[in-house]
Amino acid sequence: MTARWTTANLPDQSGRTVIVTGATSGLGLVTARELARAGALVVLAVRNPGKGERAAATMAGHTEVRRLDLADLASVRAFAAEWTGQLDVLINNAGIMRVPLGRTRDGFELQIGTNHLGPFALTNLLLPRITSRVVTVSSQLHRRARLDLDDLNWERRRYRSLQAYCDSKLANLLFTLELQGRLAQAGRGARAVAAHPGIATTNLASHVGGIRGKLGRAVKHLFNDAERGALPTLYAATQDVPGACYVGPDGPAHLRGYPEIGTPSKTARDPDLARRLWDLSARLTQLVHEDSRRG
Repeated sequence: MTARWTTANLPDQSGRTVIVTGATSGLGLVTARELARAGALVVLAVRNPGKGERAAATMAGHTEVRRLDLADLASVRAFAAEWTGQLDVLINNAGIMRVPLGRTRDGFELQIGTNHLGPFALTNLLLPRITSRVVTVSSQLHRRARLDLDDLNWERRRYRSLQAYCDSKLANLLFTLELQGRLAQAGRGARAVAAHPGIATTNLASHVGGIRGKLGRAVKHLFNDAERGALPTLYAATQDVPGACYVGPDGPAHLRGYPEIGTPSKTARDPDLARRLWDLSARLTQLVHEDSRRG
């Protein structure tokens, strides 16, 4: 791996088509901007097309804006149904963090629904068209997860917003692991990979106030900004990395720095848990895909 890999090392992306979800701010905005600058046609898949158009106006290169609400499976299905032609890379970047208990339009807990079930459905619906890879953005907080497949939507437990976020980020990695296995078994050339920004000072948790929010602002100089936080995603999307890898910063505790391939938690590498989560997710989203394992 090249030391201190930056956007200056991005290869020419001309002729490639990339979808970036959540591309109006933070990591998604930087990811979309840099891929467009490198020559890709970048589709900004966003909840608010007006904000998407304003973001696209700041980018050099070829961009499109399309509406996508990952908290609404009807929106996910409509987005996928309207897609024609080949898709080189899907970047599942959009996410929410530590929000109060809420439900998606389909009744899922808001964080698992937006961060996992929506991207799960989107990926499966687009998968026949994806030629290169699926990049899903996770978090080091997956290491604190206690994923409960018997109560994925927090219907019986006392709700804990941070725990729900951690669980959704573990789900991202288990999804990547299982998707890579299915792609390999089907003989597909596409790869599923994951990335994380370390701790990036974006607006993802801007609603978190009090002493924790103040503490975060006080020490933000110790972490990646959005520009550097997007590097692992860009690396995962454009470099020759192995399937099911986990790209993140190379610095202390992997909280900041430049991209390197790391190792997720043992739980995130559990193939049985990954398969069971996949099966549950397929039932909840009412999706059955042609790449499903036989037997």
